[in-house]
This record gives sequence, C-alpha cells and structure tokens, in this order.
Amino acid sequence: MDVAAPNLRLIAWEITRSCNLYCSHCRSSSTSDRYANELSSEECFSVIDNILEIGKPIVILSGGEPLLRDDFFDIAKYAADKELRVAVGSNGTLVTKEIAARMKEIPISRLGISVDFPTPALQDQFRGMSGAFDAALQGIENAINCGVEVQINSTITKLNACYLDDLLSLALDLGAVAFHPFMLVPTGRGKELESQELPPEEYERILHWICDKQAEMGERIFFKPTDAPHYIRVMLQRNRNSQTQGTPDIQEEMNSLTRGCLAGIGFCFISHVGRVQGCGYLDVEAGNIREQSFSEIWRNSPLFNDLRDYSKIKGKCGICEYKVVCGGCRARAYEVTGDYLAEEPYCIYQPAPAVSSSTSALSNSKIQRTHVRQ
Repeated sequence: MDVAAPNLRLIAWEITRSCNLYCSHCRSSSTSDRYANELSSEECFSVIDNILEIGKPIVILSGGEPLLRDDFFDIAKYAADKELRVAVGSNGTLVTKEIAARMKEIPISRLGISVDFPTPALQDQFRGMSGAFDAALQGIENAINCGVEVQINSTITKLNACYLDDLLSLALDLGAVAFHPFMLVPTGRGKELESQELPPEEYERILHWICDKQAEMGERIFFKPTDAPHYIRVMLQRNRNSQTQGTPDIQEEMNSLTRGCLAGIGFCFISHVGRVQGCGYLDVEAGNIREQSFSEIWRNSPLFNDLRDYSKIKGKCGICEYKVVCGGCRARAYEVTGDYLAEEPYCIYQPAPAVSSSTSALSNSKIQRTHVRQ
C-alpha cells in the first residue's frame, strides 16, 4: 500500500473572512461584514505554538483580506519571532507605504497579490470595486520599494486565459519574483463562474504554455501553477523526449519537483473559526482547533489519512502511473462528484496499461518554493 509520510511544509491560514472587495471567484464568498466567532489573538498565538510541535512550515496569513484584522501585525510578529517563515496573501489594495514598511520589519518573506486582468476596467469588474487595479499596483510598488518580495497570483478562467501573456508581462514589469496562475476551483462565490471554467483541453494547453514560458524566462521569474496537480505529469512527459516505450522512471526524473496535490500531505488550511481542511477549496473538515490540538488533527485526522493513502484514489487517477507525483485535484473531484477520492475531472491524460513500480517508491516530495494563496 502506497502511503505518503506527512511532511507539513505549508499552511494557508484564513485569519479573517472579511474583505474590502467582492471578487467574482472568491472561495469563501467574503464580504465586508464582520464575521462572528473568528479566532481571537490569544487563540491564534496558541495555534502558532501548536504548529511548532509539528515543525516549522511556511505560514501564509490570508483571508478574506488579512490586513483588515486589527491584530494582523501582532499575529505575524508572533509567528516570525518563533522562527516561522511568514507570507501574506492579499488583494494589495491596503498595502500603503507604512504597511509595507511594517511588513519588511516583521519580516514578511513574501507578499502574494492577486491580479487577474492586465487592465483596470476588467480587473475592477472582476474584483467588485472601482479602482481595485490601480490600488493593487500601488500596493505592489510599495512592497517592492520596501524590500518585500511580491508574487503575482492570477485565477485563470475562460474570461482571462487570452490575457496570460499580458499578465506575465505585467508581472515582469512590476518586478515580481514569481507568477502563479491559479486554475479555478468553483467553490464559494466561484460556483457562479462554473460555466467559465476552462475545458480540460484548454487546461492542458495552458500547462504547456507555463512550461514553455518558464524555459524561456529562466531565472527572471518563477512559475508555479496552483490547483493544477497534473502540471507535474506534464513536466515529466516533456522531459522524457528520448523514451519511446514503457513507463517513466519517475523516481529518477522527479529531482526537486514538488508533488501535485499536497492536501493533507505537505499542506493544509485553517479557517477563520479554526476549521482545518486539506486545502481552502476542499470543503471537508479534518478537525477544529477549538476541539482538538492542531498537531493531533494533522497527525491523526481520518480525512488526512485518506488523502495520504494513494491506494484509495479512484477511477483513472487510481491506476495512473503518475498518481504519486500528481494525485489529481482532490478539491475539484469533490466539487464535481461529492467524493474527494474520485478521479480528477479536468485531466485529459489516459493512464498507461500498467502502473510502474517506480511510482510506489515515491511517498514524499519536497516543497521548494513559497506558494501564497489569495
């Protein structure tokens, strides 16, 4: 039985659900309301202490809009003082020069800012606020001028797939260190965009576009598609130019690549009320930190144990020779079928007749980069 050893390297933490924007794709359907029962400052500090019992993962403070919390800097500093690497996922509109300077002082290791369209009118419409585009770009400039690394996140749908080259050019012009296309998972308010989700063939084309652009850009900017676990499979297939038969030697080819779906294996999500999930898009509770310690949930949650057991994956994902390095998007499978172990519905790949024994040797992969969600 192929079971992944848990190796927590990254946590996305929704420290508030409140937001000053009203984005079309929002996973949490956030509004400007104050949400009841959010974790208190002291509860957040306790969570950080408990995370340290597992290790020292990167902690992404996100939302909603995390800068709306009055104690945002208290939480960030507490985590940084405990030698955790702290990143932030934001819409960028509230990042003034003063806020950026305080981020640098904490220090915030990376700021992920969401820009989904390369023009003000389209971005403002998608984000639900006039001036959102200009405010985000000003926030990016403020952060970079203060020495805070910026990563551009773009949620890709039929609405903006044609602007990928323009978005990349914008990220380069702004001085971002990374460009992360997020492949839409239609949850929350994003359900209303379900008809705008890319078809599997276009999804595949964009993953190849990312491979091509990363090769073209080299060290100028780093690419990491998110919610696209089969990107790993695409990369491996492209690296096997000389192989004409048989199954791939995945162990040899993986090198430092990360795994595709990391939910419950190297990554998890904490909600504003303490709910722990495999990721923010997989709306299945692993436990609640108000009822159990985070370390207990991470180690023993039935959900996480399921996600770590590759033999439980169903459909074509279950027989795929790439399942250990890809695994399919468990959130997308859940949204489409109601079963988080079902096959990935947006993958065009047809598995080889026999699964390579080399895949069973891979039970863990290293996360090499910060992935900042918003």
